[in-house]
Amino acid sequence: MKLDAHQHFWEYNVVEYGWIGEEMKTIRQSFLPEDLEPLLVQSGLDGCIAVQARQSLTETEWLLQLADRHECIKGVVGWVDLCSDEVRNQLELFASNPYLKGVRHVIQDEPDLKYVLREDFQRGISLLKEYGLAYDLLVSKEQLPYAVELVKTFPEQRFVLDHLAKPDIKSGILSPWKEALESLAAQPNAYCKLSGMVTEADWVNWTPKDFTAYLNIAIEAFGAERLMFGSDWPVSNVSATYSEVYGLIMSHINTLPISDQQMILGGTCAAFYQIS
Repeated sequence: MKLDAHQHFWEYNVVEYGWIGEEMKTIRQSFLPEDLEPLLVQSGLDGCIAVQARQSLTETEWLLQLADRHECIKGVVGWVDLCSDEVRNQLELFASNPYLKGVRHVIQDEPDLKYVLREDFQRGISLLKEYGLAYDLLVSKEQLPYAVELVKTFPEQRFVLDHLAKPDIKSGILSPWKEALESLAAQPNAYCKLSGMVTEADWVNWTPKDFTAYLNIAIEAFGAERLMFGSDWPVSNVSATYSEVYGLIMSHINTLPISDQQMILGGTCAAFYQIS
């Protein structure tokens, strides 16, 4: 099974998607499964993981409804309020749904760099294994060292890093992101998505070589068995087409053993999110 491990759906409105600024106006519209399906087919992919874009229980419910209606959606990464006293009730509400594979919070927007070390947040994280759920780490490169501490604290919890923690690809800067990424990769319960890179590069003038060092570092640190391709569509549309994003990964990994390519293009995703 070949899978896109990271993409989003939304019905656009300016209130709930205020983060889509003027410079991103090309994605100020709705993006739904019927828009993604032909792109998956074109790239030879069998399905996708739909990841939350709104921080609400309504978002989780809506994505699960989409998954029930569209065969291409193999799993959902939703949202619950991990810091709430009601988090167990919220998990009970959704966890019996077979499409719910994990949860995520937009930590990168939290002003507290140490947000993942909060006692209430970690109390919520501690419940996820009980429900068989993974956790997607959406953190900035500045927050990444604290994410490493989180992952160490919960060695039996499955974590996956979204977008390589958003390194400064446009400027070509590697350190201290590289060292923090390698520290995360040293934890066997940590995985990484090869996603979100084109929006960290020069949106107009990027070239494939801009990503070479970052991809090499991730592959060396995690190995194919803990890496997965993700498009970050439709956010990626501000900088590249779906086929261009997929092509970047394909062209970079085409010298790896076929077994490694298969893991990055779906095997790792299926194992991590427990998709059969």
